[in-house]
Amino acid sequence: MWNFQTDPEFQQKLDWAATFVREECETLDLLFPHLGQPYNMENKAARAIVKPLQEQVKAQGLWACHLGPELGGQGYGQLKLALLNEILGRSIWAPTVFGTAAPDTGNAEILAMFGTVEQKRRYLQPLLDGDIVSCFSMTEPQAGADPKEFVCAARKDGDEWVISGQKWFSSNARYASFLIVMAVTDPDASPYRRMSMFVVPAETPGIEILRDVCVMGDREELDEGTHAYIQYNDVRVPADAILGGPGQGFEVAQARLGGGRVHHAMRTVGRTQRAFDMMAERALSRTTQGEKLSEKQLVQQFIADSAIELEQFRLLVMKTAWIIDNQPHGAARTHIAMCKVAMAKISHDVLHRAIQVHGSLGVTTELPLHDWFTSSLSLGLADGPTEVHKVAVSKGVLKGYSPAEGLFPTEHIPTRRAAARARYADVLSEFGVA
Repeated sequence: MWNFQTDPEFQQKLDWAATFVREECETLDLLFPHLGQPYNMENKAARAIVKPLQEQVKAQGLWACHLGPELGGQGYGQLKLALLNEILGRSIWAPTVFGTAAPDTGNAEILAMFGTVEQKRRYLQPLLDGDIVSCFSMTEPQAGADPKEFVCAARKDGDEWVISGQKWFSSNARYASFLIVMAVTDPDASPYRRMSMFVVPAETPGIEILRDVCVMGDREELDEGTHAYIQYNDVRVPADAILGGPGQGFEVAQARLGGGRVHHAMRTVGRTQRAFDMMAERALSRTTQGEKLSEKQLVQQFIADSAIELEQFRLLVMKTAWIIDNQPHGAARTHIAMCKVAMAKISHDVLHRAIQVHGSLGVTTELPLHDWFTSSLSLGLADGPTEVHKVAVSKGVLKGYSPAEGLFPTEHIPTRRAAARARYADVLSEFGVA
């Protein structure tokens, strides 16, 4: 069990990573600040800088640490990954530089588990080498992330599958070499056996990006959208493009989403800590009405609330990572959902306070706070809405409880007192206690 101390040898790795992210990756953030740029393989200037940095990471043995040694990683457990990802979360480029950028991490795991030899040669190895990027094409415009409402379908035609329908928010499709697509293959099956997953090369005829949707902070006039709205027009792929097998799409998706959710939480710890650091520095630096901001009680409340909430969140993430490492598969499901709920709220709240303490400067593009704040709103939607995860938390927690056996609650004082009197009736009678 993690006892709030880290192995000295691994701590040296973390110290190196912290310095490297601050000096190198955060510099890339300044040069290429748009969230889509880490996935744009056509940006030659960025790639010329990134490649040598990736080699330094590999030399330190910190490349793609979520993967096993057979795939070029270190096979770190979730607790070590949590400590490392906390550092990587400070920079939008750091995951790319360290070989841990989503959705490529999850897609690599899917290909490693379910891909054919040819698919691994063509896509997995270049993905692991950082030479290509990929897309996970699952959600739909009428259904969001609810797979029970999906209608994009794949039908068998001879030795091919034919995919038809629309997908929404297929991030980085414009840059991807391949897409992993979830489609309905048996509409009459039970809800979680209706779908299958397919590997689809990006150059396959019939893939039509209707538009690349912009989110808050993107500029439509500069075509900065990276979340594709896709029409699959009878897209044909060979029979072996299916991953896992017919009807196993949900299992394949879950194989990647659980780890992805907790990794998001790990990185959110780091970014939120950076915002907190900025707030603390500002409070000690700025004077108004004869006092430092740090001497104002409301600012002190901002600092205290943020420090407490961030520490609670970090410990929740660490405990979740420990459960994943040490308990049976699925045991962390409720805790992963807790992390998902907490990261959206705590990131939002701490960033809002940091912006307030910075005043007008906080809402300008001269600080990163405005970008982080707008992207914090997406944390409540990515990998499933916060509300869905609250339902999951509630259901998971309630499994550990039972209804009261009698008419009154278990803690009903008169009922418990009567039971206590009956238990010790002889003693109470002997001493004349009524």
